[in-house]
Amino acid sequence: MSAEPAAETADRPADRTEPPRVLYLGGLGRSGTTLVERLLGELPGAMALGEVIHLWERGVHAGERCGCGVPFGECPVWRRAGEAAFGGWDVLDLDRLAELRAAVDRTRYIPALARDRLPADRAALVAEYVDHYLRLYRAVAAESGATVLIDSSKQASLAFCLRWAARSGRLDLRVLHVVRDSRGVAYSWTRQVRRPEADAGGEEYMTQWSPPRTAVHWNAENGAYQLLARRGVRVRRMRYEDFVADPRARLRDIARFAGLPADDVALAFVGDGCAELTANHTASGNPMRFRTGPIDVRSDDRWRTALPSADQRRVTAMTLPLLRHYSYLGGDA
Repeated sequence: MSAEPAAETADRPADRTEPPRVLYLGGLGRSGTTLVERLLGELPGAMALGEVIHLWERGVHAGERCGCGVPFGECPVWRRAGEAAFGGWDVLDLDRLAELRAAVDRTRYIPALARDRLPADRAALVAEYVDHYLRLYRAVAAESGATVLIDSSKQASLAFCLRWAARSGRLDLRVLHVVRDSRGVAYSWTRQVRRPEADAGGEEYMTQWSPPRTAVHWNAENGAYQLLARRGVRVRRMRYEDFVADPRARLRDIARFAGLPADDVALAFVGDGCAELTANHTASGNPMRFRTGPIDVRSDDRWRTALPSADQRRVTAMTLPLLRHYSYLGGDA
Protein backbone atom coordinates (compact mmCIF):
# COMPACT_ATOMS: atom_id res chain seq x y z
CA MET A 1 0.00 0.00 0.00
CA SER A 2 1.44 3.36 -0.94
CA ALA A 3 1.58 6.20 1.53
CA GLU A 4 -1.03 8.93 1.21
CA PRO A 5 -0.39 12.65 1.59
CA ALA A 6 -1.13 14.10 5.02
CA ALA A 7 -4.67 15.34 5.55
CA GLU A 8 -5.18 19.10 5.37
CA THR A 9 -8.09 19.35 7.80
CA ALA A 10 -9.22 17.30 10.75
CA ASP A 11 -12.66 16.80 9.20
CA ARG A 12 -12.00 16.11 5.51
CA PRO A 13 -14.43 14.00 3.42
CA ALA A 14 -14.34 10.24 3.90
CA ASP A 15 -12.03 8.08 1.79
CA ARG A 16 -13.76 5.82 -0.73
CA THR A 17 -12.19 2.68 0.70
CA GLU A 18 -13.75 1.04 3.75
CA PRO A 19 -12.22 2.58 6.87
CA PRO A 20 -10.22 0.36 9.24
CA ARG A 21 -12.11 -0.75 12.32
CA VAL A 22 -10.22 -0.12 15.55
CA LEU A 23 -11.22 -1.24 19.01
CA TYR A 24 -9.39 1.25 21.21
CA LEU A 25 -8.78 0.14 24.80
CA GLY A 26 -8.98 3.16 27.09
CA GLY A 27 -8.40 3.73 30.78
CA LEU A 28 -5.50 4.36 33.12
CA GLY A 29 -2.53 2.01 32.90
CA ARG A 30 -2.46 -0.97 35.31
CA SER A 31 -6.21 -1.44 34.90
CA GLY A 32 -5.98 -4.86 33.28
CA THR A 33 -6.04 -3.73 29.67
CA THR A 34 -3.17 -5.99 28.62
CA LEU A 35 -5.06 -9.07 29.80
CA VAL A 36 -8.18 -7.87 27.99
CA GLU A 37 -6.18 -7.15 24.83
CA ARG A 38 -4.44 -10.54 24.85
CA LEU A 39 -7.73 -12.43 25.14
CA LEU A 40 -9.46 -10.28 22.52
CA GLY A 41 -6.51 -10.84 20.20
CA GLU A 42 -7.25 -14.57 20.19
CA LEU A 43 -10.65 -14.05 18.56
CA PRO A 44 -10.92 -14.83 14.83
CA GLY A 45 -10.50 -11.68 12.75
CA ALA A 46 -8.83 -9.67 15.53
CA MET A 47 -5.23 -8.47 15.72
CA ALA A 48 -3.75 -7.00 18.88
CA LEU A 49 -1.30 -4.18 18.11
CA GLY A 50 -0.22 -3.27 21.64
CA GLU A 51 0.13 0.35 22.72
CA VAL A 52 0.47 2.03 19.33
CA ILE A 53 1.08 5.40 20.97
CA HIS A 54 4.49 4.02 22.09
CA LEU A 55 5.24 2.07 18.89
CA TRP A 56 7.03 5.00 17.28
CA GLU A 57 9.54 5.54 20.09
CA ARG A 58 9.93 2.08 21.56
CA GLY A 59 9.53 0.05 18.40
CA VAL A 60 10.66 2.13 15.42
CA HIS A 61 13.31 4.19 17.24
CA ALA A 62 14.54 1.96 20.07
CA GLY A 63 13.96 -1.38 18.33
CA GLU A 64 12.40 -3.02 21.37
CA ARG A 65 10.99 -6.50 20.97
CA CYS A 66 7.72 -7.29 19.25
CA GLY A 67 5.34 -9.56 21.14
CA CYS A 68 6.60 -12.40 18.92
CA GLY A 69 10.00 -12.04 20.61
CA VAL A 70 12.18 -10.56 17.87
CA PRO A 71 13.34 -6.92 17.66
CA PHE A 72 10.70 -4.67 16.11
CA GLY A 73 12.74 -3.99 12.96
CA GLU A 74 13.23 -7.72 12.35
CA CYS A 75 9.57 -8.69 12.69
CA PRO A 76 8.26 -9.42 9.18
CA VAL A 77 4.74 -8.29 10.10
CA TRP A 78 5.86 -4.83 11.20
CA ARG A 79 8.43 -4.54 8.42
CA ARG A 80 5.73 -5.10 5.80
CA ALA A 81 3.37 -2.73 7.60
CA GLY A 82 6.01 0.00 7.66
CA GLU A 83 6.70 -0.39 3.96
CA ALA A 84 3.01 -0.29 3.09
CA ALA A 85 2.21 2.66 5.35
CA PHE A 86 5.23 4.91 4.91
CA GLY A 87 7.52 3.37 2.30
CA GLY A 88 9.67 1.97 5.12
CA TRP A 89 10.24 2.89 8.75
CA ASP A 90 13.45 4.73 7.89
CA VAL A 91 11.39 7.21 5.84
CA LEU A 92 9.21 8.17 8.81
CA ASP A 93 10.06 11.54 10.39
CA LEU A 94 9.97 10.60 14.07
CA ASP A 95 11.01 14.08 15.19
CA ARG A 96 8.03 15.62 13.41
CA LEU A 97 5.71 13.00 14.89
CA ALA A 98 7.02 13.79 18.38
CA GLU A 99 6.42 17.50 17.75
CA LEU A 100 2.87 16.80 16.66
CA ARG A 101 2.17 14.64 19.69
CA ALA A 102 3.43 17.38 22.00
CA ALA A 103 1.23 19.91 20.20
CA VAL A 104 -2.08 18.00 20.19
CA ASP A 105 -1.96 14.71 22.13
CA ARG A 106 -1.88 15.77 25.77
CA THR A 107 -4.51 15.56 28.51
CA ARG A 108 -4.60 19.36 28.78
CA TYR A 109 -5.81 19.58 25.16
CA ILE A 110 -8.87 17.37 25.69
CA PRO A 111 -11.29 20.29 26.28
CA ALA A 112 -10.30 21.77 22.90
CA LEU A 113 -10.38 18.38 21.14
CA ALA A 114 -13.88 17.74 22.51
CA ARG A 115 -15.37 20.76 20.72
CA ASP A 116 -17.60 20.54 17.66
CA ARG A 117 -15.10 22.51 15.58
CA LEU A 118 -11.38 23.18 15.75
CA PRO A 119 -9.56 26.34 14.67
CA ALA A 120 -7.99 25.86 11.23
CA ASP A 121 -4.40 25.78 12.51
CA ARG A 122 -5.27 23.28 15.26
CA ALA A 123 -7.30 21.14 12.84
CA ALA A 124 -4.33 20.87 10.47
CA LEU A 125 -2.04 19.68 13.26
CA VAL A 126 -4.55 17.11 14.50
CA ALA A 127 -5.08 15.83 10.97
CA GLU A 128 -1.36 15.50 10.27
CA TYR A 129 -0.84 13.67 13.56
CA VAL A 130 -3.80 11.32 13.15
CA ASP A 131 -2.80 10.54 9.56
CA HIS A 132 0.18 8.55 10.89
CA TYR A 133 -2.21 6.29 12.80
CA LEU A 134 -4.60 5.95 9.86
CA ARG A 135 -1.79 4.93 7.50
CA LEU A 136 -0.58 2.35 10.00
CA TYR A 137 -4.05 0.96 10.73
CA ARG A 138 -4.84 0.62 7.03
CA ALA A 139 -1.52 -1.05 6.29
CA VAL A 140 -1.79 -3.57 9.14
CA ALA A 141 -5.39 -4.40 8.23
CA ALA A 142 -4.42 -4.97 4.60
CA GLU A 143 -1.29 -7.00 5.40
CA SER A 144 -2.88 -9.15 8.12
CA GLY A 145 -6.41 -9.50 6.79
CA ALA A 146 -7.73 -8.64 10.27
CA THR A 147 -11.19 -7.12 10.41
CA VAL A 148 -10.67 -5.51 13.84
CA LEU A 149 -7.43 -3.98 15.09
CA ILE A 150 -7.01 -3.68 18.86
CA ASP A 151 -5.06 -0.62 19.96
CA SER A 152 -4.41 -0.63 23.70
CA SER A 153 -2.83 2.84 23.80
CA LYS A 154 -5.22 3.74 26.65
CA GLN A 155 -4.49 7.47 26.61
CA ALA A 156 -7.71 9.48 26.39
CA SER A 157 -6.17 12.40 24.51
CA LEU A 158 -5.23 10.11 21.61
CA ALA A 159 -8.79 8.77 21.54
CA PHE A 160 -10.04 12.36 21.26
CA CYS A 161 -7.63 12.95 18.36
CA LEU A 162 -8.84 9.79 16.60
CA ARG A 163 -12.41 11.01 17.12
CA TRP A 164 -11.86 13.54 14.32
CA ALA A 165 -11.00 10.79 11.84
CA ALA A 166 -14.09 8.86 12.95
CA ARG A 167 -16.25 11.96 12.45
CA SER A 168 -15.15 12.22 8.82
CA GLY A 169 -15.66 8.51 8.11
CA ARG A 170 -11.97 7.63 7.75
CA LEU A 171 -11.95 5.43 10.85
CA ASP A 172 -14.46 3.04 12.40
CA LEU A 173 -13.60 3.79 16.02
CA ARG A 174 -15.05 1.81 18.92
CA VAL A 175 -13.75 2.40 22.42
CA LEU A 176 -13.70 -0.08 25.28
CA HIS A 177 -13.32 1.91 28.49
CA VAL A 178 -11.72 -0.43 31.03
CA VAL A 179 -12.19 0.60 34.67
CA ARG A 180 -10.52 -0.91 37.71
CA ASP A 181 -10.93 -0.06 41.40
CA SER A 182 -8.72 2.98 42.04
CA ARG A 183 -7.16 1.33 45.12
CA GLY A 184 -6.05 -1.66 43.05
CA VAL A 185 -4.64 0.62 40.36
CA ALA A 186 -2.81 2.71 42.96
CA TYR A 187 -1.18 -0.37 44.46
CA SER A 188 -0.10 -1.61 41.04
CA TRP A 189 1.63 1.70 40.28
CA THR A 190 3.68 1.42 43.50
CA ARG A 191 5.12 -1.96 42.54
CA GLN A 192 8.58 -2.28 40.99
CA VAL A 193 8.20 -4.23 37.75
CA ARG A 194 11.22 -5.02 35.62
CA ARG A 195 10.82 -4.36 31.90
CA PRO A 196 11.77 -7.30 29.64
CA GLU A 197 13.68 -4.87 27.41
CA ALA A 198 16.14 -4.19 30.25
CA ASP A 199 18.30 -7.09 29.06
CA ALA A 200 18.82 -5.26 25.77
CA GLY A 201 19.96 -2.06 27.42
CA GLY A 202 16.53 -0.43 27.74
CA GLU A 203 14.91 1.09 30.80
CA GLU A 204 15.23 -1.36 33.68
CA TYR A 205 11.91 -0.81 35.44
CA MET A 206 8.44 0.35 34.55
CA THR A 207 7.35 3.78 35.84
CA GLN A 208 6.17 4.00 39.45
CA TRP A 209 3.73 6.54 40.91
CA SER A 210 2.67 7.41 44.44
CA PRO A 211 -0.95 6.57 45.40
CA PRO A 212 -2.05 10.26 45.41
CA ARG A 213 -0.57 10.84 41.96
CA THR A 214 -2.30 7.71 40.67
CA ALA A 215 -5.61 8.94 42.10
CA VAL A 216 -5.31 12.23 40.21
CA HIS A 217 -4.61 10.45 36.92
CA TRP A 218 -7.34 7.86 37.57
CA ASN A 219 -9.91 10.64 37.92
CA ALA A 220 -8.67 12.48 34.83
CA GLU A 221 -8.51 9.50 32.47
CA ASN A 222 -11.81 7.91 33.49
CA GLY A 223 -13.59 11.25 33.50
CA ALA A 224 -12.26 11.96 30.01
CA TYR A 225 -13.77 8.75 28.64
CA GLN A 226 -17.16 9.68 30.02
CA LEU A 227 -16.83 12.96 28.11
CA LEU A 228 -15.77 11.09 24.97
CA ALA A 229 -18.96 9.01 25.10
CA ARG A 230 -20.99 12.23 25.21
CA ARG A 231 -19.18 13.53 22.14
CA GLY A 232 -20.61 10.93 19.79
CA VAL A 233 -17.96 8.18 19.98
CA ARG A 234 -19.14 4.61 20.53
CA VAL A 235 -17.86 3.84 24.04
CA ARG A 236 -18.55 0.69 26.05
CA ARG A 237 -17.50 0.66 29.71
CA MET A 238 -16.37 -2.52 31.43
CA ARG A 239 -15.01 -3.14 34.90
CA TYR A 240 -11.85 -5.23 35.12
CA GLU A 241 -13.31 -7.07 38.11
CA ASP A 242 -16.34 -8.14 36.05
CA PHE A 243 -14.10 -9.29 33.20
CA VAL A 244 -11.98 -11.64 35.31
CA ALA A 245 -15.05 -12.94 37.16
CA ASP A 246 -16.61 -14.20 33.90
CA PRO A 247 -14.21 -13.75 30.97
CA ARG A 248 -16.28 -15.77 28.49
CA ALA A 249 -19.40 -13.68 29.03
CA ARG A 250 -17.49 -10.39 28.94
CA LEU A 251 -15.54 -11.42 25.83
CA ARG A 252 -18.81 -12.30 24.13
CA ASP A 253 -20.19 -8.84 24.93
CA ILE A 254 -17.05 -7.05 23.73
CA ALA A 255 -16.85 -9.16 20.57
CA ARG A 256 -20.38 -8.21 19.61
CA PHE A 257 -19.59 -4.54 20.26
CA ALA A 258 -16.48 -4.77 18.08
CA GLY A 259 -18.09 -6.85 15.33
CA LEU A 260 -16.11 -10.05 15.99
CA PRO A 261 -17.27 -13.69 16.18
CA ALA A 262 -18.65 -14.52 19.61
CA ASP A 263 -19.81 -18.13 19.32
CA ASP A 264 -18.55 -21.06 21.38
CA VAL A 265 -16.00 -22.02 18.72
CA ALA A 266 -14.49 -18.53 18.74
CA LEU A 267 -14.30 -18.61 22.55
CA ALA A 268 -12.96 -22.16 22.87
CA PHE A 269 -9.58 -20.87 24.11
CA VAL A 270 -11.21 -19.56 27.33
CA GLY A 271 -11.89 -22.02 30.13
CA ASP A 272 -13.06 -21.74 33.72
CA GLY A 273 -10.62 -19.22 35.20
CA CYS A 274 -8.01 -19.84 32.53
CA ALA A 275 -7.17 -19.17 28.89
CA GLU A 276 -4.73 -20.35 26.23
CA LEU A 277 -2.64 -17.64 24.57
CA THR A 278 -0.73 -17.86 21.30
CA ALA A 279 2.07 -15.63 19.99
CA ASN A 280 1.18 -12.08 19.01
CA HIS A 281 2.67 -8.98 17.39
CA THR A 282 2.04 -6.34 20.03
CA ALA A 283 4.51 -3.50 19.54
CA SER A 284 4.53 -2.14 23.08
CA GLY A 285 2.96 -2.81 26.46
CA ASN A 286 3.61 -4.49 29.78
CA PRO A 287 5.55 -7.79 30.16
CA MET A 288 2.41 -9.92 29.89
CA ARG A 289 2.41 -9.40 26.13
CA PHE A 290 5.21 -11.98 25.87
CA ARG A 291 3.23 -14.71 27.64
CA THR A 292 2.04 -17.72 25.66
CA GLY A 293 0.38 -20.97 26.65
CA PRO A 294 -2.06 -21.45 29.54
CA ILE A 295 -2.64 -18.55 31.94
CA ASP A 296 -4.85 -18.02 34.96
CA VAL A 297 -7.60 -15.43 34.60
CA ARG A 298 -8.42 -14.24 38.08
CA SER A 299 -8.80 -11.04 40.03
CA ASP A 300 -5.70 -9.45 41.53
CA ASP A 301 -6.85 -8.18 44.94
CA ARG A 302 -3.45 -7.93 46.62
CA TRP A 303 -4.07 -4.23 47.21
CA ARG A 304 -6.55 -5.04 49.98
CA THR A 305 -3.72 -6.20 52.26
CA ALA A 306 -0.57 -4.86 50.57
CA LEU A 307 -1.57 -1.20 50.13
CA PRO A 308 -1.16 0.61 53.48
CA SER A 309 -4.45 1.58 55.12
CA ALA A 310 -3.54 5.27 55.05
CA ASP A 311 -3.01 5.10 51.29
CA GLN A 312 -6.26 3.22 50.83
CA ARG A 313 -8.15 5.93 52.71
CA ARG A 314 -6.39 8.71 50.81
CA VAL A 315 -7.10 7.18 47.38
CA THR A 316 -10.70 6.42 48.35
CA ALA A 317 -11.28 10.02 49.39
CA MET A 318 -9.65 11.43 46.24
CA THR A 319 -11.62 9.18 43.85
CA LEU A 320 -14.86 8.85 45.82
CA PRO A 321 -17.35 10.24 43.25
CA LEU A 322 -16.24 7.92 40.44
CA LEU A 323 -15.79 4.94 42.77
CA ARG A 324 -19.47 5.32 43.63
CA HIS A 325 -20.45 5.89 40.01
CA TYR A 326 -18.72 2.67 38.97
CA SER A 327 -20.39 0.72 41.85
CA TYR A 328 -17.23 0.08 43.82
CA LEU A 329 -18.85 1.50 46.94
CA GLY A 330 -22.37 0.25 46.41
CA GLY A 331 -23.59 3.09 44.16
CA ASP A 332 -25.34 2.78 40.84
CA ALA A 333 -23.19 2.56 37.68
